[in-house]
Amino acid sequence: MPVNRRLNRVLYHLIISAIGLVMIYPILWLVASSLKPNGEIFSHAYSLIPSRLEFSNYSSGWKGFGGNTFGTFFMNSFFIVILSTIGAVVSSALVAYGFARINFFGKSLWFTCVMLTMMLPHDVIIVPQYVMFAKLGWLNSFKPVIVPFFFGVPFFIFLIMQFIRTLPPELDEAAKIDGCSKYSIFYRIIVPLIIPALITSSIFSFYWRWDDFINPLLYLNQPSQYPVSLALKLFLDGESINNWGGMFAMATLSLLPIVVVFFIFQKYIVEGISTSGLKG
Repeated sequence: MPVNRRLNRVLYHLIISAIGLVMIYPILWLVASSLKPNGEIFSHAYSLIPSRLEFSNYSSGWKGFGGNTFGTFFMNSFFIVILSTIGAVVSSALVAYGFARINFFGKSLWFTCVMLTMMLPHDVIIVPQYVMFAKLGWLNSFKPVIVPFFFGVPFFIFLIMQFIRTLPPELDEAAKIDGCSKYSIFYRIIVPLIIPALITSSIFSFYWRWDDFINPLLYLNQPSQYPVSLALKLFLDGESINNWGGMFAMATLSLLPIVVVFFIFQKYIVEGISTSGLKG
């Protein structure tokens, strides 16, 4: 191998390693801080090696606050995430099937409206949504953070619709000849073939709902209802000594569901996104 080519490869790997280290350093710092004594976290901020391993941070952090342990907060997060993800994926798949396979009056107009909602910043709809949910009497309940996702998510609709368009229309025609209705075609023919797109949408929904902070902050007022994202922010009491070690320990635990989901289903993310762009 020529010397110049070898040097280029070494330089390439050094640059990639440096970029990777910069990207992963905050997570390494978080994990290291969760094992440091409370007074050492910021006094030795750049060090990733604790003077001693403080596993008690996990037990003290798990106790939570307001009479609720982090077990309650994790259960709330899973309850919100699972229901909203199911609602988002199922409703989006139904709408996507309608746009991809069924001709109806005003189809182009309604599809344009759906795509336009993707461009709306979330801040624009916060106030109208809050007023609407207040009039419905849904404040201080899980309904405002779950029910809206049962009406479809524009990004998922577009993703799944593009995936369905890659499937031959002849499959639908053959099913019609066998006496299948539109709903039978959807459940028996389409759904089994769009599993990668459904899983991809589920993963994105899981990430977004798990990290959601502003919606629980607006609509949930009791500590017993808080998800992990909100509990971490309110974990520290400004009027007493802050338990930074406990907070970083719980923040580390909060990453585990996301990491597990990513490593189990990562191949579906690439397959779902890449296949959905083959045909427009």
